[in-house]
Amino acid sequence: MFNGTVFAVPSVSQVALRPAIAIPMFFGYTFGPVVGLFTGAVGNMFGDALTGFGLSPQWSLGNGLVGMIAGMVMLFKDKKRSVDTVLYVSAALAALATVFFLFNRDIANMLFYDVDNGIFGDQTITIWAGLSAVIGFVLVLIVRFAFAQDIDLGAAVIWGMLGNFIGLGFAAISDIWINGFSPQVAIVGEFLPAAGPNLIFVAILVPILVAAYKAVQRQAGR
Repeated sequence: MFNGTVFAVPSVSQVALRPAIAIPMFFGYTFGPVVGLFTGAVGNMFGDALTGFGLSPQWSLGNGLVGMIAGMVMLFKDKKRSVDTVLYVSAALAALATVFFLFNRDIANMLFYDVDNGIFGDQTITIWAGLSAVIGFVLVLIVRFAFAQDIDLGAAVIWGMLGNFIGLGFAAISDIWINGFSPQVAIVGEFLPAAGPNLIFVAILVPILVAAYKAVQRQAGR
């Protein structure tokens, strides 16, 4: 699918695994925040339209923010220092969301259907979904130090993670006003199932895209 939708993720809304989340991160990091914003927002709108999810402006804008934040690395002269700062901020956001889950583990999964009782939403969010932000953070951290000698690969992954947290956090929290969700449902039921699994693609696909682009640049003599 255009937007990379493969599997639905248990959540309170239409959250799915989207490997293509790495695309606005790559374009933002490589070409700047404006390109990242456009790629994420417009790409998400086309993808949702083609896959039948329906258009959600707040989630399209959130995906645009993913790319924009990833591109804000260009605003810092010292890339390494910016990576360290972003790492601390991301760690705080992951910890905060996880604490929110631990105190609100009874949030129902509205996509689950109980055949015997004929109702939706009796199964809570899984422990893996609840802890996915921390698990994903650790995975990104491993990749960061695995590429310690290549600041571009490390910075792309770390800034992509921050963009993921802020962009999807914006989209989920906006549903408090747009869809009438409680803060607990927005964070535990939407943000964590969306942002946590995305970090898998941040850790795997973003370094591949950045390394491939650098290889093309070398071959072109730039």
